[in-house]
Amino acid sequence: MSPLGPDDDPDRLYTVTGGRSRAAGSRFDLVTLIVAECEPAPGMQSEHVRILELARRPTAVVELSAALRLPVSVVRILLTDLLDTGRITARHPRTAARAELPEPDLLKEVLDALQRL
Repeated sequence: MSPLGPDDDPDRLYTVTGGRSRAAGSRFDLVTLIVAECEPAPGMQSEHVRILELARRPTAVVELSAALRLPVSVVRILLTDLLDTGRITARHPRTAARAELPEPDLLKEVLDALQRL
């Protein structure tokens, strides 16, 4: 079997991406969470519409790729289109987790207190 799946016709992928092979300055890794910021508009490309529908709740890039049955590289190009037009927001889950951590000084104080017990 070829490395492409049954839905990965090279002509289709070329059409979906408008001939682009890379997302310029891609900001998306596999676990980047995507959230739709608007509803699909009439006349939008069907893949863009599907992404906006799937991303009504935070959805990882890899999940979008699987649901669309498209390679991650193609999904990144589509996501860049949507991000550039403000139709989605993207955040990395580790960014949110880091923001919720207590200050290192507080953690050290707690550790010191536990060691004194």
